[in-house]
Amino acid sequence: MVGAVVYPLSGTADLSRIEAPVTFKAYLLCGFAAFGGIFFGYDTGWMSGVLGMPYFITLYTGLQYNYETGEPVDVPKTEFGLPSSQKSLMTSILSCGTFFGALIAGDVADFLGRRPTIIIGCLVFCVGCILEIISTNQEVLFVMGRLVSGVGVGFISAVIILYMAEVAPRKVRGALVSGYQFCITLGILLANCVTYASSNRNDTGSYRIPVGVQFLWAIILGIGLFILPESPRYYVMKGKIDLAARSLSQVRGQPLDSDYIKDELAEIVANHEYEMQIIPQTSYIGSWIACFQGSLRKGNSNLRRTLLGSGMQMMQQLTGINFIFYFGTTFFQQLGTIQNPFFISLVTTLVNVLSTPISFIAVEKLGRRVLLNWGGVGMVITQFIVAIVGVTEGRPEAQNDAAVKVMIAFICIYIFCFASTWGPVGWVIIGECFPLPIRSRGVGISTACNWFWNCIIAVITPYMVGNTPGSANLGPRVFFIWGSLCIGSTLFAYFLVPEMKGLTLEQIDTMMEETTPRKSRSWKPTSTFAAQMGRVRDEKGSANQQEFAPESEP
Repeated sequence: MVGAVVYPLSGTADLSRIEAPVTFKAYLLCGFAAFGGIFFGYDTGWMSGVLGMPYFITLYTGLQYNYETGEPVDVPKTEFGLPSSQKSLMTSILSCGTFFGALIAGDVADFLGRRPTIIIGCLVFCVGCILEIISTNQEVLFVMGRLVSGVGVGFISAVIILYMAEVAPRKVRGALVSGYQFCITLGILLANCVTYASSNRNDTGSYRIPVGVQFLWAIILGIGLFILPESPRYYVMKGKIDLAARSLSQVRGQPLDSDYIKDELAEIVANHEYEMQIIPQTSYIGSWIACFQGSLRKGNSNLRRTLLGSGMQMMQQLTGINFIFYFGTTFFQQLGTIQNPFFISLVTTLVNVLSTPISFIAVEKLGRRVLLNWGGVGMVITQFIVAIVGVTEGRPEAQNDAAVKVMIAFICIYIFCFASTWGPVGWVIIGECFPLPIRSRGVGISTACNWFWNCIIAVITPYMVGNTPGSANLGPRVFFIWGSLCIGSTLFAYFLVPEMKGLTLEQIDTMMEETTPRKSRSWKPTSTFAAQMGRVRDEKGSANQQEFAPESEP
């Protein structure tokens, strides 16, 4: 049974030696793993552009378009587009697939390992891409391709965060995991560039080219993961201490017999033993139930952690950011006040990319809570400004170019506030808040929650802003809704999210047990888990307990 064995390891009581120094190799490993965010971002970005492509609209609606004049035939420009129901289905079905993919990925990651699960996700994703490409005007085939691709993206999005959190050094873990969000924004930018270049093609290449480019990301990530080491914490969970030591040695760039490797491995094992005393492994169903055990009043209960991770992902989606990146192009078209919606979408995406790297430094210097709280305040203010201007001087009949520019400017500022705070920190938190025995399932549930709300937004948004019969046609008034939801996100962060900056994953467990979120910034660790579990070497360097002897890898 997983975790039932007591491992003969000894470590240190010195808090400064429970993790090896950060090496350039550690940056490279996590940097490459973060490449998985390209999948998430690119798939988000290309769908927005394809839904606004004249050829794609003609293919699925029969409405004609004059490519010489750049105008639709026999219909107003604001009515040339897919019905809200079709946009809703084509966009949201991906999130449906990712929801189930993220939930399944937790089990697969515990059974096969973190790396193989990501590679399987790449293969599944490629199958979905093939189905999307071979469809012409066959909506069922296209939707099925989106669903299968979503399962692959779900595998990748859940396990990449899990893998990065487990191998990244504590001092730069937030910055490195933020790199995942940066790759998401980079994927969106690349998608917008490709769709912008192919948008005016009068053939199937207009949408097949953006879809086909995705194969490149799958090939790069899939092949690269054959080179990267497995997570040492996965091996500890499986009781394979010799392989955990080898993996940790590779990840940290230290010799296998280094005291740093022995001390950090002993700390991981001691923490796992401690957690297994609190979270005993029972049946398969029991392992899922364990994620929801405990009291809401206890900061370190599994239920509290699961709600923290899931709540972060829900609140991140309810900021309304994917409204811009899923439906930005078609929304700008429907406003009737913006001349080149594709170009404006490209600008908003560029702002997203350039803003995210700020978090690399800020998340480690200022901390998670500061970014979430002030980022939330910024989003609330900017979204209400966009809404107020949009319903007054920004209306089409007002013909006020200055007001339209103000709306675009504050949409960009809103994206800056999100991309430098809530975007990356949302992923950092879910990678940090779960103990090892339930980490894969906790991250899977949290990521699935992200995709669940992503799906909900993708389903309802076309009806909120669409101008077809049965739609609310809210236009810029929709930003009143997003702004109000951002108030809830900010309150959630202030009252419920603890500060995890500079702590190991094992120390975070203790912090959540001993303090509250609002006081967590001042919490400092006082002992190691190796000391608590009686696994400390004496001053002469000999072990109080038997040292492990690495075996040959099978």
